[in-house]
Amino acid sequence: MDNFLTIDDFSREEVETLLDLAANLKREYFEDSNQPLLRGKTLAMIFQKPSLRTRVSFEMAVRHLGGEALYLSPQEIGLGKRESVSDVARVLSGYVDGIMARVFAHEHVLELAEHASVPVINGLSDYNHPCQALADIFTIMELRPQLQGLKMAFIGDGNNVATSLLLICARLGIHFTIAAPEGYELDTTVTARGRELAAESGADIQQLRDPAEAVAQADIIYTDVWTSMGQEEESEQRRQVFLPYQVNLELLAKAQPDVQVMHDLPAHRGEEITDAVADGPHSIIFPQAHNRLHAQKAILAQLMSA
Repeated sequence: MDNFLTIDDFSREEVETLLDLAANLKREYFEDSNQPLLRGKTLAMIFQKPSLRTRVSFEMAVRHLGGEALYLSPQEIGLGKRESVSDVARVLSGYVDGIMARVFAHEHVLELAEHASVPVINGLSDYNHPCQALADIFTIMELRPQLQGLKMAFIGDGNNVATSLLLICARLGIHFTIAAPEGYELDTTVTARGRELAAESGADIQQLRDPAEAVAQADIIYTDVWTSMGQEEESEQRRQVFLPYQVNLELLAKAQPDVQVMHDLPAHRGEEITDAVADGPHSIIFPQAHNRLHAQKAILAQLMSA
């Protein structure tokens, strides 16, 4: 494993190895027996987009493993503007042992990986969000160790989070259904790739319009904001289009009685999810957020501890 750019780069066995490693590292954390796997190592963290969870979870993950993290703001780098992406990659490779980048354009992550001589981690791009997906499945695995055959229903925009979730579910044999309004579906190349992976794992991939149909028999309901960073000018239009896609108590009643609800945060409460659901007994939103720390420790240990 040289980089962590998209879930599609890894086999089922490699994903399962990361999940098992996350579980081991989390157990060590709570037993106060962390191993300094990254002693003497430094991770550079490039941010084009601000983030609470990505910055804090990565910074603390490196600290737990005995290393150091270096935060680089948009103003300091100007990735692709003040300085070319390839030059940034080559310069940082002489200073640090790994690079995490949270960017707008996925091409920037790919270019960093192409020119860096140290591992590159995709902390988020407009195409996908693999770190989030790994943490999400780790959270599900803790509660439902038998992943094969579970059903996840994603309600809302076919965005970068949905892309990574579809790919990891298809890889691991988890049935994945997305309900999205017309014009906001997942890209057809993503669903086509998901179906290829699903043919190997036994998963079923569906793209629907009706959220009630999507959540039928669902074990997990997942939602995300209707307007992501960079789409602010569309916010009012999107709010009107996505109104029928709110995850509320009425929708939950159409799923399995023990359904669990996930959201990658930040949440726009009262839009894509209601308070009654986000703070209710079915919600695992905050364990999900906390597990970003341990899943990312697994990624860092796998890439940087050699």
